Amino acid sequence: VQLVESGGGLVQPGGSLRLSCAASGFTFSNYHMRWFRQVPGKERELAAGISNTGLITNYLDSVKGRFTISRDNAKNTVYLQMNSLKPEDTAVYYCNAVPSSRGRDYWGQGAQVTVSS
Repeated sequence: VQLVESGGGLVQPGGSLRLSCAASGFTFSNYHMRWFRQVPGKERELAAGISNTGLITNYLDSVKGRFTISRDNAKNTVYLQMNSLKPEDTAVYYCNAVPSSRGRDYWGQGAQVTVSS
C-alpha cells in the first residue's frame, strides 16, 4: 500500500498550489480520503475530507472558500487545490485514506507547503 503526495513547495502569500496524492495497493473507491496538516509542535489537524464517492466534502473553517478537495477514482488520486494561500497555511500536508467499512487507515509521507514572501 502506498500513498504518495506531490505538489508541495514554496509559494508567496496569495498564491496557489495543488497537492496530489496517488494511491496504490488498495481499492481506492472504498476509501474516504482526507488531507491533514501539521506544524512542528502542534497537533495534526484535518484540513479537508471527501467521501469515497466524492459526493460529500468537508473543510476546516479557516480554509473554507480557499481550498477544494477532489478525487478521481479512475486515477486513484485525490487532490487539494489551495488558493489565496496565507503564511498560516504553512505546514506538512498528509494524505490519509480511511475505509468506508471495516479495515485500517493509511498515511502518506507528507508534503511540505511553505507560504512566505
